[in-house]
Amino acid sequence: MELMMKRTLLITTFMIVAIPAAAQLRLDAVYGDHMVLQRGVELPIEGYAGPDAEVSVRLGDLDRTTRTSSSGTWRVSFPAMTAGGPYELQVASGDQQITFSDVLIGDVWLASGQSNMEWVVADAKTGAEVVASANDPQLRHFKVPRSYSTEPVDTLAGGEWEVTAPGTVGGFTAVGYFFARNLREHVGVPIGILHSSWGGSRLEPWMSAKALGVPGAEIDAILRRERERDQATLDNLRKRIGNFSDQDAGMDGGTALWAAPDLDDSDWMRIAVPALWEQQGFDGMDGVGWYRTTFELSADEAKQGATLGVGTIDDSDRTWVNGKEVGSTEMAYNRARVYTVPANVLKEGRNVLVVRVEDTGGGGGIYGDPNLLYIETAGGKRSLVGDWRFHVGAVSISLDAGKNQIPTLLYNYMIKPLQKYPIAGAIWYQGESNAGSVEDAENYSPLFRGLIESWRDEWGVGDFPFFWVQLANYMEPDAEPANESGWASLRESQSDALELDATGQAVIIDIGETNDIHPKNKKDVGERLALAARHVAYGEDIVYSGPVYHSHEVKPSGEVVIRFDHVGGGLVVGSKYRSGDDGLKGFSVADADGRWSWADARLEGDTVIVWSADVKHPVAVRYAWGNNPIEANLYNKAGLPANPFQTGR
Repeated sequence: MELMMKRTLLITTFMIVAIPAAAQLRLDAVYGDHMVLQRGVELPIEGYAGPDAEVSVRLGDLDRTTRTSSSGTWRVSFPAMTAGGPYELQVASGDQQITFSDVLIGDVWLASGQSNMEWVVADAKTGAEVVASANDPQLRHFKVPRSYSTEPVDTLAGGEWEVTAPGTVGGFTAVGYFFARNLREHVGVPIGILHSSWGGSRLEPWMSAKALGVPGAEIDAILRRERERDQATLDNLRKRIGNFSDQDAGMDGGTALWAAPDLDDSDWMRIAVPALWEQQGFDGMDGVGWYRTTFELSADEAKQGATLGVGTIDDSDRTWVNGKEVGSTEMAYNRARVYTVPANVLKEGRNVLVVRVEDTGGGGGIYGDPNLLYIETAGGKRSLVGDWRFHVGAVSISLDAGKNQIPTLLYNYMIKPLQKYPIAGAIWYQGESNAGSVEDAENYSPLFRGLIESWRDEWGVGDFPFFWVQLANYMEPDAEPANESGWASLRESQSDALELDATGQAVIIDIGETNDIHPKNKKDVGERLALAARHVAYGEDIVYSGPVYHSHEVKPSGEVVIRFDHVGGGLVVGSKYRSGDDGLKGFSVADADGRWSWADARLEGDTVIVWSADVKHPVAVRYAWGNNPIEANLYNKAGLPANPFQTGR
């Protein structure tokens, strides 16, 4: 399943990126107004100027001078500083000078992963209220543009630091923002979030070639196949569309020519709705597509007005009925469009519906749940699903599809350039794209530990704290205990990394959504990560983890006694997210033949007793083992859910 977010410009040139020496004094995009620099460590500042040029750098009251190399690069270091500011960073060479203002010293956290990390505050649960009330000038955010390269590079594709305010925070990573907001409350120093994520990405693209141990010839073969695929995509689009134009032929200034109800669209192609246009022969196309269809109304229906459902649209739309615009939505690929159509727009008999879709990257078109496409009148609701007419208005080419699956490509351009910038630690939300099979999920365990260890080594600031989000509950719950589950195995692989020092995870099997891989409750996710950070990174004496399996004992009676770490003042059944009214749920046991059965369970102090009438001699126990363990309801008194587990691995 491809997971996509649409808030940033895609950098889609598939080539080795070279950074030429230039006489122009410059610094990488990660340095800028409002930046947060890491407290308590040596602070390197580096950039580019002419060869063998003198460069002077001033940070607050501290000065450094150096000369550039023959290629024009330069680097200075400042001693560790305590939290504070604002300061100015001034860089000068010859008659050139760059000044960055409002620079703070605090803690910088890297936030990385796939779409659930990329998910923005505006689209989170209660996002509108959070945006309206956001006002913390000491919490800042830097978004690394989606970008990839076949070789490691030293500079970012772009980005800028933003200060938390109602006009900015809506585009911040939601998990990262709630994490940082909680730290601001309890730690009290400026916090900067370096946000580098890409929806749908696997783990391997975020690792260096050295960390993966992948032979260069193998990488070269993968890249060659990608170049061939890109060329085939371009050839197909040229065949289907002809000459590409970035000017929308359906618009003349502000006039929507192709929304006219009497337009002859008989030569337009047929396209299935709902479905992304990439799935119907337009792979690699971003830009504008126009959709047209008709629906019939009686005289009585037309007189009373209607409600129009146009489904989910990737990314933006303008919608007309009988030539009158009835609604529009900007940049909301995951939001269902529902528009009111006044009676004076409708007419008896044939009505013409036109939707102009603008796509900025990834998938495009009218897609998703067919039940969201309808016209509803006083006479009832009728579906608009079917073959519509379709015509391309404007084209921009995007060859980014699949690049977030290829080893090293994202590391090279979205992580490597950041490693000159000291950080306090990292938070990570990724794994859905590696959970497609049990084999893939089990292979995640050494890869994930390898990513953590390699990033720590490559950053060169020590074994910085690393915290991650365990996969949420998702998909239909199991009626019977699952023999295999990619998502359960992936969670187990994530938990394996707790063996590394200075790590922690946020367990969120209780706040996922059965029908949505993107849970909207990002606040609890960020705050559970912050609990781990406050204990591990900042030394607070708090309960930061839910119960974690420690050991078990099978009694002659067939009962299994399970002991836990992190009981947090005691074990409890249920929380504000899971009912405990029907007792302790979520356990299963297996017999010697490996057959799993649901088990009864009860609390006895800080232990759980598990048994099943169907399994007299259990040999293994599982808890919350499945894609969506929706009944699992073991918590500690701090309200944190128990970590899923299985015995007898």
